[in-house]
Amino acid sequence: MAYKLSRTSRERLEGVHPSLIALIDYSLIDSPFDFGIPRDGGKRTKERQAELYAQGRTVDLHKAKVTWTLNSKHIDGVAFDIYAYVDGKASWNRKHLTAIANHILKCAEELDIKIEWGGKWKSKDMPHFQIID
Repeated sequence: MAYKLSRTSRERLEGVHPSLIALIDYSLIDSPFDFGIPRDGGKRTKERQAELYAQGRTVDLHKAKVTWTLNSKHIDGVAFDIYAYVDGKASWNRKHLTAIANHILKCAEELDIKIEWGGKWKSKDMPHFQIID
């Protein structure tokens, strides 16, 4: 089944590198699961990155940490996050995200776009993808 981004997800990619947007569109054509872009899943300002970094550290200590650095590639528009869209709702289920990620990585190779997936990092960031320098 061919999927496509919702208007909201597309708007959340404003300022993201065009090759990553092309990758997302290409990956959605035959993705194993539908997926979208969460709030703050595209380009971020330094100020917004600092706010997200503070969550779980100095603000809202009861909440989980949502980012691991103040110098995210989101700031430069060379990163994006996803969520799986399963049974009519957002899912961050590891199984869904892994299946989508493997598909996105295969599509990136086909398009010769050099990316890495945060799910392969020591500190897992399952929804995260970024261009490799």
